[in-house]
This record gives sequence, structure tokens and C-alpha cells, in this order.
Amino acid sequence: MLKSIAIMTSGGDSPGMNAAARAVVRTALNEGVRVFGIYDGYKGMLENRIVELTSQSVSDIIQRGGTFLGTARCPEFKQEETRAKAAEILKSHGIEGLVIIGGDGSLTGGSLLSKYGIPIVGLPGTIDNDVWGSDYTIGADTALNTILDAINKLRDTASAHRRIIVLEVMGRTCGWLAMMAAIAGGAEYVLVPEVHFDLNKICDELKESYANGRRYSIVVVAEGVGSAVDIGKEIGEKTGIDTRVTVLGHVQRGGSPTAEDRVKASMLGEKAALALINGQRNVVFGINNGKVVAIDLHDSVNNNKTLDPELVRLARVLSK
Repeated sequence: MLKSIAIMTSGGDSPGMNAAARAVVRTALNEGVRVFGIYDGYKGMLENRIVELTSQSVSDIIQRGGTFLGTARCPEFKQEETRAKAAEILKSHGIEGLVIIGGDGSLTGGSLLSKYGIPIVGLPGTIDNDVWGSDYTIGADTALNTILDAINKLRDTASAHRRIIVLEVMGRTCGWLAMMAAIAGGAEYVLVPEVHFDLNKICDELKESYANGRRYSIVVVAEGVGSAVDIGKEIGEKTGIDTRVTVLGHVQRGGSPTAEDRVKASMLGEKAALALINGQRNVVFGINNGKVVAIDLHDSVNNNKTLDPELVRLARVLSK
């Protein structure tokens, strides 16, 4: 049984990270285990920004977006000598295991760090919902609801002016956010990296639907397919219909986490702490079919999550 563990958040922030960190800290303390917080991700680890945490350290954070531990990019962590240095810094604090909350890149860093004798347990924290092996990632539900709120507001002004609205959302390699937002928000079209689309055909269909009396259209674009500004300009030129573009950007990352993100993140945090303390290592805890599941860390980072084809089919059916 481990006596001292650490926790960190890494990569892009996502709502619910604080709930997960809170659960890790309080679960470990309840087991009589010391907990250290690593501030500002791998960068903070290398700069030895490591502080012991108490129960009070994680009070009044479950409702907050972002991450109280902070996060930062750290490209130098790709170097072997840098990871060796990081492992020595952790060991100098008596840290025997590490919980990492982050996306694919952050978990990949943990997989590499584990080769230096540091037991790693990962939690999938990313709004993109692109971590292999888990149906759910911390922050995705909050981000999705933020996008839906934007669609609801944009629909009002689009209808008033008979406009086409092109909305760009996050998702560089994974179209989950865009697809789910399009289905839930009643968008006419959704463009995602995983599915081929013909913009000329879309423009022809838009012209026909407006000729038949349509008052507005919503086109959701995942950032991975290209710039919504360029796509919107092309749609406007080819259709002759007033077209406006909204790029949500980092507003999708912020805000108070939803109840789902708070509860599921707390469930995952407790499981991660208990597993690490009791000797489990090199796993990621995710959620499948509503249940917490353990996923091999190396499998998680070496496989790509695919978009559910049923979502693609449903979006096509409902857009007609």
C-alpha cells in the first residue's frame, strides 16, 4: 500500500477537473495517505512546484471550471533526459505514485514516465471526448451544453434575418462535440474530420431549401475540417444567402461544470486514488455504459477513438 501520492492536471483545461482532483485528495487522505499537488502540469513538475495538500486545499472548488492546480504545455517532456529528471524530482518528495488528469497527450506523457518506476493512474480530462476506451471524458458534457446554448441563441438571430449561421467548435481530430451539438441543437449540417463532405452539394441543398421557404440554417463545423471563416465565406458566395460565422473558441472550455461532470469526475477520482494506493498501476479509469472501467494506459494512448457511426447516421436522418 502506497503512503504518498501526487496529483496533476495537464493539457487543455476542462470543467470537472477540480471535482476529480478533489475526490482524489479526499479519498487518499481518508485512507491515511499523503497527497501532493503538482502545479502547472509537467512544466511545474520539472520546476519542482510541488506542494502537500490537505482537505482544505480542495474545498470550494467542485463548482469551479478550469483547474486549481493549473496546467501548461511542456514540449520538452518529450525528451528522455527530461522525463528522467522529472522522475527523480517526484522521488525526492517521497512520492510513490501519480494521478494524471488530462487528454491523450497528457496520458502519453504518463505512459512514458511510468518507465522510470513511477506508478501512473490516468483520468480522461478533455472536452473533445477522444480518449480511447471510455465513452466519457471529464468536461465534455459541460462543453457540449455551452455549445448548445450558443446554438439556441444563434438560431434566434438567424431566423430573424433568414441567414445561414456557420458555427465552429473545438475538435481537431475528433468530431464528437460537433456531432452531438448538431444532433441536440437541430443543426441542418455538421462537418467533422471523420466524415467526408461535399461543400458544393451542401450549397446546392441550401439554395433549394431557402427557395422553398426555409428561414435559417445552422452548420456546425469541427475545427479539424478547416476554418469556419473560410467555409462560411465559400457558402455565402456559392449560395448568395447572407451567411455569418461564429467561432466559439475557448469559451467552450470554461464555466461551472454540469452535474454530470461533477458526479462522474468524482466517481473517477475516488476510483483512481484507491487503485493507485492499493498497487494498481498504468491504467486509465473511464466510464462505459455508466460504469467505471479500467483501461490499460498504453492501450489508451496507442489507439484512436472512432466516432460512433450511429451518431453520423442519426445526424443525416434528422437534418432532412
